[in-house]
Amino acid sequence: PPWLSRFGYFCQRFKSKYIPFLPKLTPQFLLCTHLSFRSPGFGLFLVAETTNGTFLSAELASNPQGQGAAVLPEDLGVNCAKLLLEEIHRGGCVDSINQSLILLLMTLGQQDVSKVLLGPLSPYTIEFLRHLRSYFQVMFKIETKSFEDERKGGEKVLMTCVGIGFSNLSKTVR
Repeated sequence: PPWLSRFGYFCQRFKSKYIPFLPKLTPQFLLCTHLSFRSPGFGLFLVAETTNGTFLSAELASNPQGQGAAVLPEDLGVNCAKLLLEEIHRGGCVDSINQSLILLLMTLGQQDVSKVLLGPLSPYTIEFLRHLRSYFQVMFKIETKSFEDERKGGEKVLMTCVGIGFSNLSKTVR
């Protein structure tokens, strides 16, 4: 479909305006079936890899048919690129979408100290921390880190906890 190239063109144009030193953006599309393009909606998922191997992502979808104004692929591409740049600015080892997932894995992990450096906590993550405290009685040590002298984006949060040592439930008990 023609909107695929329109996504890529406008993402590339937006990216080259703000991050000119990155190599050319080449969107990779996976076509599962020939029927997948018959849907009236479309979406975009962008991934950036940092120099230390961290993947940050942003995703955006068009409005469902009959709900709100129609979104042009160009506008969706630019808005998704803006979201990705915001994730890059926030930084950390995990993007804001997956902050709660890494905290859950740390909670259920071995009975040892786990640490992770995150960008500013999202409202969802803050509420998720409350749930972890009520369900698992796990408290996180939260330290703010600022890199004012190094131009490293927004403030970072170092999260530390001791896991509960959750083991596989499918094991038979003898």
